Formats: sequence, C-alpha cells, structure tokens
Amino acid sequence: MTDPTTPSPTDAAADVSLPCVMVFNTNDPSGAGGLAADVTAMSSASVHVLPVLTGTWVRDTTEIHDHIAFDEEAVSDQARCALEDIPVAAFKVGFVGSPENLAAIAEITTDYANVPVVTYMPDLSWWDELAIDTYLDACVELLLPQTTVLVGNHSTLCRWLLPDWEGDKPPPPREVARAAAVHGVPYTLVTGFNAADQYLESHLASPETVLASARYERFEATFSGAGDTLSAALCALIAGGSDLQAACAEALTYLDQCLDAGFQPGMGHAVPDRLFWAHDETDGAAPGDAEDSPESAIDPDDFPLDTTRH
Repeated sequence: MTDPTTPSPTDAAADVSLPCVMVFNTNDPSGAGGLAADVTAMSSASVHVLPVLTGTWVRDTTEIHDHIAFDEEAVSDQARCALEDIPVAAFKVGFVGSPENLAAIAEITTDYANVPVVTYMPDLSWWDELAIDTYLDACVELLLPQTTVLVGNHSTLCRWLLPDWEGDKPPPPREVARAAAVHGVPYTLVTGFNAADQYLESHLASPETVLASARYERFEATFSGAGDTLSAALCALIAGGSDLQAACAEALTYLDQCLDAGFQPGMGHAVPDRLFWAHDETDGAAPGDAEDSPESAIDPDDFPLDTTRH
C-alpha cells in the first residue's frame, strides 16, 4: 500500500524543475568538443540538455580528418519531436555540418523567436575551402539573424566577418561586434584576443561598446574543445536566468577551471575537464554555485578588471 504522505514521482518532478536547453552540434568521438562538451558543461550548470545530433567528426585529439553530416530532415525531426513535448529556455548551435542543416535549424529558431540563441563558430581550417565558404555564407544569411550571442575566437571571427580589414593592427573586439551586428547579432563574445605575449583577453561587445573584458595568462598546453565548453556554459547560464554579463563572467571562470584541470587523454591536444568540480569536493564548483566558488572566480561586478589564468 502506498503511503499517502509520500510524494509521487510526478509531484517530485514538478517541485524540482531544471531549465531545458536544446543543442545542435556534431558528435566528437574524441570527447574533446561537440555534443560531449555541451552535455557535460551544461549539466554542470544544472540544466537539462536536449541534444540534437547533426553528424559526426572523424577525428582524434590531434586533428579533424573528416566530417559526416546528417541530412536536414533527420536533424529537423529530432528537434521538432522534442520541442513538441518540452519547452526550452535557450538554443545553442555549434558546428552542424552543412548549409541544409543550418537552414533547418534557422527555421526552428524562427518559430521560437523569444528563445535566446547562442551560436559558436569554431575554426574550420581543416575543411575544404569551398565547403567553408558555402557554410559561412549560409550561416550569415540564415542563422546570424536569429543569434543572440555569437561566440568565437578572435582570429576565426576576423577571417570570417572582416576579411578585407586593412588596419595596421588586428580588428579590436568592438569592430568584430559591429561586423556581426550588420547581420543581426546584438552581442558578440570574442575570445583569444592577443593582448600581449603572456596574455589573452576575452571581450563581450555590442556595436556600441565593449560591455566587459577579462584577461587570461596563457597556458602552455594546446586544448581542443575550449570554445564548445565556453559557449555551452554561457548558454546554460542564460537559460538558468543569469543576465548576460553575469553569465559571461561565470562561464569564463568555469572554462578557466576546466582548462586548469585539463588532461591529455591521448597523444594529441589536451582536453578540458568539464567535471573537475565532481572529483574533489574542496576545489571548485559548478557554474552558478556562487557560495562555493573559489576566491579566484570572476565577480560579475568586477568583471572588466579581473584577471584569471587561461
């Protein structure tokens, strides 16, 4: 006989509800980036992930050898089926493999116009030049008008959005944000800006101003999956209700800790440890756990002045 005072599983689920985020990304069999990064980083920020598989890389920790894309109908069917059942608080779009998949995703995000979209653009230099151009053109036309925050490395975004830049110095982050805004993007998080030999900077910018900046001391190791990790954490924190500046601060702190705890699983690049907080109860915390954050974490109020290790 059931104890009437014991909550049913349905009642318990109603009392503890996690924000849900839909992610469009490719599979990474090395575990460095792709959907593996999204699921672990977002779960660390206490959101429920709806992963939509768009294809798979053929890769190891050293390099990407090839990519196999799903057809757009398979991508759309996965997403539509889940969305008819589960409301989402945000979308994240990583590398999805083809212009056709970008079109399918853009159609979906258009139908959910009030849901924020975080788009991450990785380095595509491993790909065929014609395929890169076709993919980027489709992204500009179809996805950027739906994007709330664009995330990418400074050099990657400059090559894409400012190919004809003629200045003596590399484009500053605000110029990158302006170039993105031409295509409808209100905010751009530019990472890996070379501030000095020893430091890299990340800047959250709009066309009007740089909203926040953070400086990092360079790590000697080369990492795979850092961009997916950062963009996933940022998207999850936005879905959880954080304002954009606070979400950026917390996501950058989380990435810094993931890299600091990173490891080399194979013979190639190092991989961020996105579950570092689960290994040692005394060190670190998941994104959003402000009370347990180490003293080195970025305080959103001090974000423009803070310095962390990257």
